[in-house]
Amino acid sequence: MPPFDAARKASAPLASAEPLPSEAITSEEQSPTPLPRRSFWQRFGRLISAVLAAVLIGGAAVGLWYGLPIKAVQITGNSHLSAAQVKQLAGLSGEKPFGWLYYGLWRATGLRDEPWVASAQLTRIFPDRVEISVAERTPVAQVRDRSGQVSVIAADGTPLPGAVATGPVISGWGPDRTQDALFAVRAFSRYNVESVTYTPTGITVQTGKGTIWSGDIKLLLKYGQAIETQAPVGRINLYPWGVSVQR
Repeated sequence: MPPFDAARKASAPLASAEPLPSEAITSEEQSPTPLPRRSFWQRFGRLISAVLAAVLIGGAAVGLWYGLPIKAVQITGNSHLSAAQVKQLAGLSGEKPFGWLYYGLWRATGLRDEPWVASAQLTRIFPDRVEISVAERTPVAQVRDRSGQVSVIAADGTPLPGAVATGPVISGWGPDRTQDALFAVRAFSRYNVESVTYTPTGITVQTGKGTIWSGDIKLLLKYGQAIETQAPVGRINLYPWGVSVQR
């Protein structure tokens, strides 16, 4: 035996490795659980409930409409407008009676838009009555525009269609000063104002006592009483620094 082989140690034979036990993997397929079938009421219950509620509410509304109609309308305060006109403007002139419970200002917009109506108050009285109290505008003056046409206006300047001509005539040129002219009409009302003329520089008031002019409407109010003593002999001009009389 060669020394090379002698030095080699005898090795024990390797034992054959036993195969590892394989884990058995069982895959059990989970069959889907069938969903429970919803009943008809579960599927459509809410919809049916909503429809029934709407029908009940609608039926109640219709019942109140026809069960509580407006049978009596009392109108007060009207002078220029007839009772029939006020009733029509209030939305109560239809052939079919309107439901008392649902009547309100939203129905009476015609009163708000009518120039002759300054204000109106509506009162519902259970079970079938409505009272309408009207405050009408009053014509106080006439306005002549640049074309020569004359219209009748109220104290707030609102034109009143169909009004009889009354009051002093307001006219002028330049920027509109109708409100200043109306102020002068009110300030000199006891002196029987015949006309008021305005220009960019001032206002001239012609009265039964005489004529007075001023460039400042406040001076007319402050010193207007001078017309009682001075105007019969001439024309009064009011200035911030004093008064002049033209004879």
